[in-house]
Amino acid sequence: MRRTILASLLAAAMLLSGCSRPKDAAVQPASSETGSPQSEPEQEVMNMETTENVIYLAGGCFWGIEQLMQSIPGVIDAQSGYANGSDETDANYPTVCTGKTGFRETVRVEYDPEQVSLDALLLAYFYVIDPTVENRQGNDVGTQYQTGVYYTTDKAKETVERIAEIERSRSRSFKVEIGPLVNFYPAEEYHQDYLEKNPNGYCHIPLAEMNLFSSLRIDPGDYQKPAAEAIRDKLTSEQYRVTQQNGTERPFANEFWDQFEKGIYVDVVTGEPLFSSTDKFESGCGWPAFSKPIEEPAVVELPDDSHGMHRTEVRSRSGDSHLGHVFTGDPESPNGVRYCINSASLRFVPYAKMEAEGYGYLLDLFEE
Repeated sequence: MRRTILASLLAAAMLLSGCSRPKDAAVQPASSETGSPQSEPEQEVMNMETTENVIYLAGGCFWGIEQLMQSIPGVIDAQSGYANGSDETDANYPTVCTGKTGFRETVRVEYDPEQVSLDALLLAYFYVIDPTVENRQGNDVGTQYQTGVYYTTDKAKETVERIAEIERSRSRSFKVEIGPLVNFYPAEEYHQDYLEKNPNGYCHIPLAEMNLFSSLRIDPGDYQKPAAEAIRDKLTSEQYRVTQQNGTERPFANEFWDQFEKGIYVDVVTGEPLFSSTDKFESGCGWPAFSKPIEEPAVVELPDDSHGMHRTEVRSRSGDSHLGHVFTGDPESPNGVRYCINSASLRFVPYAKMEAEGYGYLLDLFEE
């Protein structure tokens, strides 16, 4: 795809300026804490998009979100554009960068639900954004960089609101707009596939995080969090206290602290695979200790300043179960990292039963 000389000069100029809002530009109000953008009647909006398996993601500069989504197996197409702003005449880069249009730099993502779930795409999105800030991501500041998730069908709305509720519960503040798509206009050609055409181009998403999603096998959509009543009925009192009330079980008096049988450890609430016996090591802490999860995005790490300590809490991705804490500089760990996990938050699936229980796709974890 060719760019004109004018387009190239314009892109360079905007990149150097960070596309930041000019000092005299009016700032339009962003979403409230509830994450509900101002929009047109929902039914009218939903009729705009006829392709069913599509979601619109605003996550700062659209170059990075577009590249992230394109790297995920099962995504058919990702297109950069401008969403939920004034009108088509304003849907161009120079005008949007004034901060006066209400447009968000947004990526239209079309996906194959047989290969990847909407849950997986949304949780990948939340993994790389900062949901606590308004009108910015990374070094980019302006209303065009406001985060948002915009749906076009009732089915997508249900999934988006369910995932947003999980993310809201583990965030000290939640500034992501959640609502229906009002309008969307594709961005200029030089913005499309920008990081493919410019491998060293600017991106606010670290490359290491981007690479995490290109070979994921665990789809969180297969392990959705049950309703609160079902969780209470499913768990023992100790499992409930640990996973739902951030409890801690007694060291050296829990089920898996000294077990090293071959198999995987899954979230006791959802069944999502979290850790493998291949990464479990003997530790004097008195709880199960792992050097790493099966896949990094399967666990969520959050700051924890409770009990007068500064620690990093570990929670499960789709179930949001409290698992334990992660520590660095551990001399007993082969890589210096210790995921110190409560046995009560885990269910062990022996290697011999993995195929029968639907985890056969992870058997190669144990190949030499």
